[in-house]
Amino acid sequence: MHDVAVPAEFLIEEYKKLKDEQQARIGLRDNLIYVTLAALAAVVAGTFKANFRDVLLLLPPVCFVLGWTYLVNDQKVTAIGRHLRLVLIPQIQKALGVQAPILSWETEHRTDVRRRTRKLGQLAVDLLTFCVSGVTAILMYWARGAHAPELVAISFVEFALTLFLGYQIVIHSDRSLVDAATGLDVGVPSTSGSVGSG
Repeated sequence: MHDVAVPAEFLIEEYKKLKDEQQARIGLRDNLIYVTLAALAAVVAGTFKANFRDVLLLLPPVCFVLGWTYLVNDQKVTAIGRHLRLVLIPQIQKALGVQAPILSWETEHRTDVRRRTRKLGQLAVDLLTFCVSGVTAILMYWARGAHAPELVAISFVEFALTLFLGYQIVIHSDRSLVDAATGLDVGVPSTSGSVGSG
């Protein structure tokens, strides 16, 4: 099987399309936090206004669905970035016949020494928004006293799903300074100029 040279203009067009998709997914992902906060406010206000604590059980499934959608979009944003850094940009370099780094922002922003702190902060925000709020609602429901057996069963399922979501958020978070795809340290700028180093 022979390697077929792909013209640079096709690769650049693919880069543009992937960046458009990445940007759209980032917008959706970030807006999901605001939607979740609005849902949280609505459920809490409804609970205290009506003095009907069973309404609290609406919050965990809402947080789970929005949190799962957030997680899937975040994973796709990360996968697109990894593909750009490790596959597409080296192909564009090869097609153009250049050794010098191109489209360097794809790797440069990953070399910031405060990146790990920001990623840990984002992990905390994600867990608070999508998991802690759901667990808190369940605990408040349980603390109420007498419960209908079917609602108790539902609350245990919600609790398990919320813990599962939290676990998935943690294992999919990008907390390290090492690129999982390459094993290279991205906390220190590369002196080799390699595009795949970030």
